[in-house]
Amino acid sequence: MNLCDMRDVQALLRRHGFHFSKSMGQNFLIEDWVPREIAAASGADPSRAVLEIGPGIGALTVELAQRAGKVMSLELDRSLLPILAETLAEFENTEVVPGDITKTDCRAFVAEHLAPLSPIVCANLPYNITTPVLTQLLEAKCFDSITVMIQKEVARRICAEAGSGDYGAFSLLCQYHARCEYLFEVPRECFLPAPKVTSAVVRLTPYDIPPVQARSEAQLFRVIRAAFGQRRKTLTNALSAGFSSLSKAQIAGALESCGLSPAVRGEKLTLEQFAQLSDALEDAN
Repeated sequence: MNLCDMRDVQALLRRHGFHFSKSMGQNFLIEDWVPREIAAASGADPSRAVLEIGPGIGALTVELAQRAGKVMSLELDRSLLPILAETLAEFENTEVVPGDITKTDCRAFVAEHLAPLSPIVCANLPYNITTPVLTQLLEAKCFDSITVMIQKEVARRICAEAGSGDYGAFSLLCQYHARCEYLFEVPRECFLPAPKVTSAVVRLTPYDIPPVQARSEAQLFRVIRAAFGQRRKTLTNALSAGFSSLSKAQIAGALESCGLSPAVRGEKLTLEQFAQLSDALEDAN
């Protein structure tokens, strides 16, 4: 059976009486180069154990199983479990676990299912959970790499540089935790059913030590959230709304101590500048 051949896929789904769920963002790959390239980009090899989120009918799972020491696939839709039991039957290094990644303790999952191999993530993520799941995976600090196919617009935000229209708080969160690489795009015609948007594959390689040092990580992200919470306002005004305990004069003074104009907007600041500003605002408080 070819899990990327539309006729084989449709026959498989009919045999199991499967119906697509829009709420779960289900779109199955029907071009075999896509799961092959994603699995290759993940760096899966016999020394690695893979957490796959949302295996669908197993097209990417098969490619990972042929490379990795172990593959643990977490699937929310229980109607897919008998399908996966059929499509993955020949792979002894693969196991499907019913579950919801948003309710999963990643560190506990790694300890129970992936150790002692090096844990990585590789997945075709549902679009509707991309941001919270990537945040969860990065903040868990327990994966060597995270390779995912997501909506192109989100991929661009993750990898955006300061000053670009795609740059924002999520860009900075990802770039604080990991080296972010935009790998390749996947046209909508590669899926059944076809989504309304183009997809893209990104690889996030978490840092052992963040690329910038702020005295307080919590303070740093409070500043970043405030800066982009009112994107069209100057940073002075945006921070005034987020830091009510500070006067505009104190905020302007903190900006000037970092060599920044009070009229600058948050989208112009690099991660390093945000770290400097975070410490300056802490001193001003």
